[in-house]
Amino acid sequence: MELDGYLNRDTLLVILILVLGIGGSGLARGFLAERGHDALGSAVFVLGYGTMVVLLWWGWIRPLDITGPNEP
Repeated sequence: MELDGYLNRDTLLVILILVLGIGGSGLARGFLAERGHDALGSAVFVLGYGTMVVLLWWGWIRPLDITGPNEP
């Protein structure tokens, strides 16, 4: 599958990670809290959100070469 412009595989993967990391862990936390497992729901949310942050950092931010201009 070939996508043009800004909508390529990397962009779709970032969107998927964001949706699952924020939305998925938030929904899981809500469902667990409704069932009386508030502490477990909070742990699931923190684990899901934290995993999302680490994956985004590891895959897209860490490899960037962010340096200023070289002065002679």
